[in-house]
Amino acid sequence: MIGLDIGSKTIKIVELDKIRNTFKLKASGIIGYKSTTPEHLADDKEAAVLSDVIRKLHKEAKIVGREAVVSIPETQVYTRLIHFPMLTDSEIASAVKWEAEQYIPFPIEEAVIDYQIIDKKENTSPPQVLVLLIAAPKLLVNRYVKLLDMCKLELVAIETELMAIARSTCPVDQTVMVADFGARSTNIAIVKNSNLMMSRSIPTAGNALTRAVAQGLGIEVQQAEEYKKTYGLSSANLNGKIKSVLAPVLRMVADEIKKAIHYYQSESDSEPPKSIILTGGTAGMPEVASLMTELLGIEVSIGNPFAKIQIDKDAANMLLGYSPFYAISVGLAMRE
Repeated sequence: MIGLDIGSKTIKIVELDKIRNTFKLKASGIIGYKSTTPEHLADDKEAAVLSDVIRKLHKEAKIVGREAVVSIPETQVYTRLIHFPMLTDSEIASAVKWEAEQYIPFPIEEAVIDYQIIDKKENTSPPQVLVLLIAAPKLLVNRYVKLLDMCKLELVAIETELMAIARSTCPVDQTVMVADFGARSTNIAIVKNSNLMMSRSIPTAGNALTRAVAQGLGIEVQQAEEYKKTYGLSSANLNGKIKSVLAPVLRMVADEIKKAIHYYQSESDSEPPKSIILTGGTAGMPEVASLMTELLGIEVSIGNPFAKIQIDKDAANMLLGYSPFYAISVGLAMRE
């Protein structure tokens, strides 16, 4: 299976082989791509350019397969955890459609709706079924269907970015939080036993960090991007100047994470996450995990999407340092 992650700055592709109960990395690749619009595929012209880039990546990464799972931008997706009484699976399928009308912020006839049964709590009073509602604009979904057709790929499924990350990086027996740093948004989620329990997106992300460096040091954006990647939150480099301008932005992200944890606990009466996993390009900045640990008072680590799959030594060495970029594409390719 192929996992295809179309970001606003890079496109990542991963091909996995299923071997009994495990996966093995067959091929992978990443290519730079700058979206011309805040929303991908806003017009046919961008779709044509994007399809050319994806076909090039497919060839250069030596991907063999044609069946693909693609992610849809988290900012374009609506997810909500709904509590139902103890219903049968067929009753839940009917009830979800009625509930969706109350929750999604666009007309039901313009939406593609899916759901997952997360948990059946038969011993609570009253018994409950927890269902994750997922909705996306039908127009956007159709654009992805058309794009994959232009790429000569067979679209198997469309999935949210955070669901893919939960599959590739999160433990199966714990409650953790994920913070996925993109260029334009940071997507945060609570994941319990590998199931997505809640999610939200905030506009403070990689681009905001780059702007902070550019403005703080009076340098061009391109140079600021390189400084951010190279020096990050290290106090030892450039007299800690990069850290001093990046820390306030990350503090804003930390505050949003705290709010999300508080909301989750108040809504679900569940235990808080035991740790936080960082993914996305910004997660590769030096010392970012240690600063976030300091700001949040909870263990923070960098997600490794290759930890759950077999990967040969040469490929592992080649991908060293790039693993945070692949959390979505690996998770997509692991979808069964």
